[in-house]
This record gives sequence, C-alpha cells and structure tokens, in this order.
Amino acid sequence: MSTQPPSIVPDSSSAASDGSVVAVRGAVVDVRFADSPLPSIDDALLILSDDLSPVLAEVQAHLSETTVRALALQATAGLRRGARVRTCGGPIATPVGEAVLGRLLDVTGSPRDDGAALSAQLERRPIHRAAPPLAAQTGATSLFSTGIKVIDLLAPLAQGGKAAMFGGAGVGKTVLVMELIHAMVERYKGISVFAGVGERSREGHEMLLDMRTSGVLARTVLVYGQMNEPPGARWRVPFTALTIAEYFRDERRQNVLLLMDNVFRFVQAGAEVSGLLGRMPSRVGYQPTLASEVASLQERIVSVGDVSVTAIEAVYVPADDFTDPAVTAIAAHIDSMVVLSRAMAAEGMYPAIDPIASSSILLDPLVVGEEHVAVATEVRRIIEHYRELQDVISLLGVEELGAEDRALVGRARRLQRFLTQPFAVTQAFTGEAGRSVTVGETIAGCKAILAGECDNWRESSLYMIGSLDEARRKEQTAVAQDAVTRGMETVR
Repeated sequence: MSTQPPSIVPDSSSAASDGSVVAVRGAVVDVRFADSPLPSIDDALLILSDDLSPVLAEVQAHLSETTVRALALQATAGLRRGARVRTCGGPIATPVGEAVLGRLLDVTGSPRDDGAALSAQLERRPIHRAAPPLAAQTGATSLFSTGIKVIDLLAPLAQGGKAAMFGGAGVGKTVLVMELIHAMVERYKGISVFAGVGERSREGHEMLLDMRTSGVLARTVLVYGQMNEPPGARWRVPFTALTIAEYFRDERRQNVLLLMDNVFRFVQAGAEVSGLLGRMPSRVGYQPTLASEVASLQERIVSVGDVSVTAIEAVYVPADDFTDPAVTAIAAHIDSMVVLSRAMAAEGMYPAIDPIASSSILLDPLVVGEEHVAVATEVRRIIEHYRELQDVISLLGVEELGAEDRALVGRARRLQRFLTQPFAVTQAFTGEAGRSVTVGETIAGCKAILAGECDNWRESSLYMIGSLDEARRKEQTAVAQDAVTRGMETVR
C-alpha cells in the first residue's frame, strides 16, 4: 500500500500528542504515551520514522495506563522500536462530497486511480459513527425493480433495504452484482458507492473499466481494500464506503445505492485482526466479536426521512455451508435473501438463484399486491413438488407418474427455464444480448405457464429469454423450421 500523507486523518493541535513504539509484531504495534493521555479506542495514530513513510494505525486496546495496542492499516516492514507516534485527535477520516464522485479510493480516502490528488481543504468525516436513532429511521416498503425475473418475482428488493446474494465459490455472485449495477444505470438516478472488500486487482480493474465505458462513473464512488493489503485495511473499507454514502444521504438528501463485494471478506479480515490481537477464537475459529462487528456495519445502512441507502451485498458461503456462523450473522440483518445454488449452476440455469431458498420480507400482499404473491407462491409450490418427485423420476422415469404429476413436472421445468435470462455483463462471453424484464411481464409469463398455455412448447423455447412474447416467437420459428424439415424429408 502506498504512502499516505498526514492530512488524511483529523488533527488538532489541542488533541495531538506524541508517543513511541515499544513493540512491533506484524500488523500489531504497541505504543507508549508516557507524558500524555491515552488516545481512545478506534482513534487514528500516525507512526513517523526518519527513513520510512508514515504508517497509519488504529487503536484497538488499552494495555495499561501508558500503553495502547494499535493495528497498522499499512505495511510495517522496516518499522522499529522507538519510532515517534502522533495521535490524530479522532478516528480515521475520509473525504466526502462531490469531489470524490468518479474516483477510486482506498480505505483512507486517498485516490488510487492515477487521477489528481484531492484537495487538503476537502471536508472529511470519521469512519466510525453511531447508527441513526431508531425514531429517525423509516421503513422500506417501495420496490426496487431490477429487471431480473427471478429476483423481482420471488425475492423483490426494497428501496432503502438490505439485499444479499449468498453463494459458494464460482456460482455467480459477482456477475449478479455487476448485472444489478448495469441494470440500474438507467432507472436509478441517485449516487452509487461500491465497496470492494478484499477484491482481486483484476476485479477492481474490470469494475473501473466497466464503469467508465457505461458512463456511470461520474455518479459513482469506488472504495477498495485489495487482497494484498493488511487485514486492518480490508476490515475498515466498508466503513469508509458507508461514511461516504451517509454524507450524500444526510447532507445532500440524495438516495444512495451501496454495493459491497464481498461481505464475507470483511468478516474474514475481522477474524485475522482478532487473531493478531491475541483474542480467544469462538465458534469455527471466528472472532468472539463476530455478531457485534457485523451489526456495527449493517445497522448503519438505513433510510432517514425521505432519503435512503439501499444495500446490495455479495456474501461468500464457505464450502456451501449456510449454517456457517458468518453467514447466519449476516443473514440476520438482511431484508431480501437471494441464494445461489451450485446444482442449478451445474444445470446451466443462470442466474443460478434457488427459487425455494430465496426470500424477501417484501413478498407481502400489502406491498406487492395479491396477484404477485399468489403467482410467486404457486411457482414455489410447483418447483418444490417437482424436486420431491425427482428421485422417483430418476429411478422409474417420468412415464411412471400420474397424468397430473406429469403435467406439473413439465410446467415446473418450463418455469425454471423461463426464470433464466441472459445478462448484459456476460454478452462478450455468450454472444447473447442482455434482457431486462418488467415485473408485470414476469408475472404474466409465469401465470401463462401455470395455466398450461405453454404445455406443448419446447422447453428450449423458454430458456435464456426475456418476456414470454420472445419465447412465443422462438417457439413459432422452431415449429416453422420443423415443418420445412419434414417437407424436405417427404420430398426425398
């Protein structure tokens, strides 16, 4: 990580005091303040050495009346005992305001996009702050349409709510988040803040290029803590992004879309920090403070008055184990839970969203209407019944089922294929242009399939399409081609 100038943190002559390094163990630094009061927990420290660039650290514990234990957010190679340490009078502060739009920043708010440096006079805000009081918060009841059929039908997102994409490695979480960004470019006119937590350099580079080419970078802030950075930097990146989002919500009264990829790496970085600080591990080796750390982030993502922060988060599920403590801790704070299935990905059903496991608090007749809830419930019922019959089908064949069950299996398979759709972000790989489908078209298509209107259609006609009208055209074309083929065979 590159050198940060001292101006990235708050500094006041009345609060600043000097200490000295007494121990360095990797990213953990012990500092003694012999003649001055100890800085508070979460306060920023700047470690100054004659032959090294300044190193930013954050106080994590008070060891005695004169000594604190701090976590370095930058590399400590070459740091030695006796180095001077300056307190900064408060937590790490990040620049906020119009000047950060269109920029790629690190955990301290310093630009990392080869652009011009940010002004030292720019307003800065501490990354640690309390969530708004419950009385000031407003509920999330308006739909946040995505154009993705399976999400809008079975796990609708709330404007001002928190949605998470849960899935194991390689099932499409990042692609889904990227598609949501792309889908919302036109219909969403607010500010977007993207937090890349433990991202690969390649992913950050691709995101920056995509933002530039799609023309949305001017309304977006990218905040990254890369994989190669110390755990403290990855641990604090979401708070930097959230602080910027809160500024636009509270001061500019603008709706904000907050995207995070990947929240599990935030938990993972916290576990690394906990180990470095010598804390006793808890369940499955996670930090004992897991629940409070997740809550400190998630409880700040709220709507206040008539403006909202809407969060869409990707969450890695280790070994596809949804009972993992990190996954359950994050899920407790989520309004819309989109679960990605490895089995569906293996069958080529993209997006590989499990229609049974995915859920949303917005799937309520008072919010989305009676028809939407009725169709979603029936879709889930039929697909679940099909899954119950799959063992029988694999052993005996679908011909051994009764007429009613055979019809149900056919409709379930057609529903599964209708809920797939090509994405704009994968067009370069698939050659298929992305589709965006309205909620009304999705409900109409599912109702037609449930009513049996498509029972005689080929399943392939419903695969990777947008609305049912497109499937109808595809089916008519296939029927016409079959007629031509049969005519040619008759002539022969």
